[in-house]
Amino acid sequence: MIKNLLRGTAASSLLLFPLALPASATAAAAPEMSAAVVLAVADAVEQIPVADEARAGYTRDKFKHWNAGLDLGDGCNTRAEVLLDEATVAPEVAAGCKLSGGAWLSYYDGQEVTDPGSLDIDHMVPLAESWDSGASAWTAQRREAYANDQNAAASLVAVTARSNRAKADRDPAEWMPPLPEAHCRYIGEWTATKLRWGLTVDQAEADALKVYAETCETTVVHYTPAP
Repeated sequence: MIKNLLRGTAASSLLLFPLALPASATAAAAPEMSAAVVLAVADAVEQIPVADEARAGYTRDKFKHWNAGLDLGDGCNTRAEVLLDEATVAPEVAAGCKLSGGAWLSYYDGQEVTDPGSLDIDHMVPLAESWDSGASAWTAQRREAYANDQNAAASLVAVTARSNRAKADRDPAEWMPPLPEAHCRYIGEWTATKLRWGLTVDQAEADALKVYAETCETTVVHYTPAP
């Protein structure tokens, strides 16, 4: 799939590309008209506003997911569509979009996974972190769009459940992928997601991003602002 190719390109070249949408996507998920932005990672980090975070009022159910996905006719929800897009070996798809077999590479820890049930779909910027840094002021519809964002390759990623749960709701000041080779990609994708959705960073997070950006000087952030 196109999205799978884009994700592979991101991993190999450290460029982050927005996705082309299938013709069957609903009007709400139509191709975005905002202009794409391309920045060196250090410059991109500087573009994120710094602000204090506030967790008050957060509950996970304020971000509706998973919804029916981009293709309303495939019988798959967002989770399953991401798994199908990111598979390195395509799984079999049974009635009700039940997936079996296939293979995936979890880039956080470099693990190959052959059981789709062993994978989590990680929100690059966790739901709680997004709430802390701006999403608390959004409408329920925008939070749903964020939680199911397949319109950008960086937003959702299939990784081992172990790595995702170790990450939890922590930002790069508190957690980084255990695989060192993944750090520059991760910083680029985190930054792209924050900028795409107009989220802020707290001071510790900003400081950590700047430190990592210094060692990832060839990383390029490519994002399209969310509608």
